[in-house]
Parts: sequence; C-alpha cells; structure tokens
Amino acid sequence: MTESSIAIMILFGTLIVLMFIRIPIAFSLGISAVVTALYMDIPLMNLFMKMVTSLQNFVIVACPFFVIMAQVMGDGGITKRLMKFCNLIVGRIHGGTALVNILVSMLFGGISGSSTADVSSIGSMLIPAMVDEGYDADYSVAVTVTSSLEGVMIPPSQNMLYYAVASASGISISTLLICGFTPGVLLTLGLAVPAYIVARKRNYPLSEKFPRGERLKVTLDAMLGLGAIIIVVVGITFGICSATESASLAAVYAIAITLLFYRSLNFKQMIKAIKAVTPIMSMSLAIIAASNAFSYVMTSLRVPTLLAEFLLKLSSNNNVIMLLMLVLMLILGCFMDMGVLILLSTPILYPIAVNSLGWNPYQFGVILVFAFAIGLCTPPVGTSLFIGCKIANIPVESSIKAFLPFYIIMLILLILFTYIPALSLGLPTALGLL
Repeated sequence: MTESSIAIMILFGTLIVLMFIRIPIAFSLGISAVVTALYMDIPLMNLFMKMVTSLQNFVIVACPFFVIMAQVMGDGGITKRLMKFCNLIVGRIHGGTALVNILVSMLFGGISGSSTADVSSIGSMLIPAMVDEGYDADYSVAVTVTSSLEGVMIPPSQNMLYYAVASASGISISTLLICGFTPGVLLTLGLAVPAYIVARKRNYPLSEKFPRGERLKVTLDAMLGLGAIIIVVVGITFGICSATESASLAAVYAIAITLLFYRSLNFKQMIKAIKAVTPIMSMSLAIIAASNAFSYVMTSLRVPTLLAEFLLKLSSNNNVIMLLMLVLMLILGCFMDMGVLILLSTPILYPIAVNSLGWNPYQFGVILVFAFAIGLCTPPVGTSLFIGCKIANIPVESSIKAFLPFYIIMLILLILFTYIPALSLGLPTALGLL
C-alpha cells in the first residue's frame, strides 16, 4: 500500500470516527485535515492560510444577510400572511390545505432558502392544522417535508452559495441562483400532482372560503412580504446589484416592513431576532473554513483525480458515468448534512463532471444541490424528515410509505434536470446571463 493510499485512509477514517463520536463537524473536518497533513509533512501554515482565505470571499457575505432576512420575516409573521394568500389561491381545491402547503413553501423558500427553516416554521403551523382538518399525519408530514426542498432550489439558496464557494471556479453566484428558479417551480408543480391525487383518493376536505371583502387585504399583506423575494430576483436578474448586495437590500427591506408597516416586531424584538442568527452564521463560517482545509488536503492527495480515473474505467459513456454519480450523491445525501456534504464533495465531483465529462458548471450545480436535497427527507439522517415527524409526533418509519409517490416525482425530476440542460440553463440564457 502506497503512502498516499494510507494518507487517504487516515483523512477519511479520522473524519468518520470523529463524526461517529459526535465531535462537531467543523472540528472533525479540521482535525482530520491536520492529522493527515502531519502524516504527509504538508506545512500546517498552508492549511491555516486556506482557512483564512476561504472566508475572504465577497459571496459569503450574502449568507448572513439572507439568514437575517429569513429570521426577521419569520418572526414578523410573514409566513402566516403567505399561507393566507396561498389559501386564497388554491384552498378551494380537494386537498387544498396540502396544495397551500406546497405553494407557501415555494414562496417562503424564496425568503428563507432553507429546507429545515421551512419545515420548522411552516410545518409547526400547517401539520397540526392539516391533522385537525382530517388529513392523515403521515400525508401531512410527507407534503410538508418534500415541499420544503423548494426553498433549496429557488433563490436565494444558501446551498447554491456553498456550491459556488466550494467549486473555486469563479462561477457567477447570481447566474447560479437564477438557474435554480425554473427547477424550483417545476418541483412545486411536480409535488402538487401526487398531493392532489392522494387527496382525491382519500377524499380530504376543502378549505374554508374567504369572504370577498377580505381577499384584497390578504393579497396586499402577502405582496409586501414577497417584496424581499422581488428585490433578490429582480436585482440579480437584471444586473442591478450582485447577490451579496441584493441580500443586504432584502435584509434592510425585511427589517423596514416588519418594523414600520406590519409593526409585528418592535426594536427590542428585532435585535433579539438578529442575535438569534449569530450562532447559525458562526457555525456556517467555521464549517466553510474547515472544509477548505480538508479539500486542500484531498487535492494534495489527488482524491478527485483518482475518483475520476476510477469512474472513467467503469464506462466510456458520459451519461452512464453521470448516472453513477447521481446514485453516489443520493446515497451520500442519506448520511450527511447537506451543507457540509456540498462543501466536501464539490471539490471532488466538480472536476469530474465539468472537466472530464464536459457538463455545464451551472447545470451541475443544480443537479448536485437537488440530489443532496433529496437526502434531507430520507432516513437515516434526513434532518427535515425528523423535524416533520417530531412536529406530527409520529415515528419516522410510519411515515415513509406516504413519501413514496413524492420520492418518485423527485427522482424523475432529478433525471430530467440532469439530461435536459434547458430546464436549468434556459432562463439565464434567455436573460443573457449565459
């Protein structure tokens, strides 16, 4: 066995052991990188420089602004207003509350950019409400958890930012975010199909009808909340501002409307909401720094090259190799946190997909993020799945059967996003971004 092979075993073996004994992931990544660097006589200063320079990236500044925007608008009651608006649109269809759930996840996803935030906020309100209306708990969880993935795809998406940073290729984060818009909408429409079919089959109830005089008020209330999404999407799409600048403007807008228009938060509550996101951002930045040190060691050991050579030996057909990579991503997504997985796997898989197979880097970003997102609602580690089941107070194993039609739709969409580039690249191309 070569020295390089032993070093690779030390790198990943140390990481697995540390994660197994529940050492925080940032420390696990950092310690694994340091131990392997010591074995290979890689200067530790190189690792520390990688950690520091990885945080000196203007794109990363967008993350705290997006998180602040989501926290403020969530605490400010935007979610409830969006739910009322969605109920106004689709509530009178069979299984209307389920369709409201799916639609509001698309709108809220454009605010939070996070699946777990979606399930925690929307799920805590809609899952009990659906059960009270007569929906089965497993169906309610399945709809809530799978629809929360829309926030991972639709701008602003924190995970798209992680992919852009981890690829280290200089791709435009603004263009990448727009690439996720059409797939996010298609995911919304796709999930609505099994939700409606099951609702008709089980004869789930219709939602209450809104009085005519209340409809305009509900619409205007929701439009103010959706202004943050408009700032991000329009600002990025038409080149008015960068992703980071649009994130900061959206955060200021969120603070302004919750303080001055809705008056749902006072100044003291606003400061509390902003303080609440500090631990989240500290953890994210620590993971980004540690993952860059880990990736540096992986690159030094030629891990991406060795994996590429292995895959290319299995088949000479690019489509077959990409299919194998999809299976690998789906499996990995079942066992690791999504953000960490993107930061770890992108430096390995990106060179294979883009350099060896010739895939478009933006399309591959959509594929990778969506494949890992599916892992959020699959056991044994699916974060969103466990949150949804906890809210409904049901065991995970009893909910899996209800997820099956939604899993099928998501897998079909993943194949379509992979082999039909226009689904992710069409909109940015039409807007002149590609």
